[in-house]
Amino acid sequence: MPERSQIATSFFSSPGSPAVEWRIEPGFLPYPQALSFMESHAEAIRSEGASELVWLVEHPPLYTSGTSARVEDLIDPGRFPVFAAGRGGEYTYHGPGQRVAYVMLDLKRRRTDVRAFVAALEAWIIRTLDSFNVKGERREDRVGVWVQRLDRPPTADGSVAEDKIAAIGIRMRKWVSFHGISINVEPDLTHFGGIVPCGVQDHGVTSLVDLGLPVTMNDLDVALKASFEEVFGPAILTETPKQTALHSIAG
Repeated sequence: MPERSQIATSFFSSPGSPAVEWRIEPGFLPYPQALSFMESHAEAIRSEGASELVWLVEHPPLYTSGTSARVEDLIDPGRFPVFAAGRGGEYTYHGPGQRVAYVMLDLKRRRTDVRAFVAALEAWIIRTLDSFNVKGERREDRVGVWVQRLDRPPTADGSVAEDKIAAIGIRMRKWVSFHGISINVEPDLTHFGGIVPCGVQDHGVTSLVDLGLPVTMNDLDVALKASFEEVFGPAILTETPKQTALHSIAG
């Protein structure tokens, strides 16, 4: 089986498919409402041929647990609300200053290969970081995107120190994806201290601002869209509907 770094990451849809809808949710979105909307939209893609969607959100501070989460990795369960996400992976943190991109794509219109899809998500993140002159790297034994920290002493085994800057956690149902990626722009990194992020104890967590880059959320959003189109094809920015997931579900 080839390593993810050797997998072709072009994930364009079949000819004639419409562009992906690209939506940016204002404010801080409560996590249960994000879950409800993703479930309903993924079902609409499957059963009604609804448009594929990338949905950019920010959440208030919270932890989520994936299907492989271990109880002992939740170090401080009373610190923030904890939600069972239903995605793959372990514990992660979401909060202000972190861009979450929920990716609802129909792989039947693209490639029915989950491993290649994860590699494509990594490639999307790496291309985005490259636009800020940040060298993001994948690791075969760890999902997500990592940066080397040459400004810090080597680890105990002599290897270069590394921090995680972006996480990936997806769920697939009848070849329609939901959940997605998160990239740290300027979150409070101490908030990760309530969990063992993604079950990895030997490495830290960083952000673009922590790396010394004065990047705004809007800067990242522009770079994310450009890089997404290089990997997945055209995306059209749409206004968040007046009856957004936030309002329709809350109501």
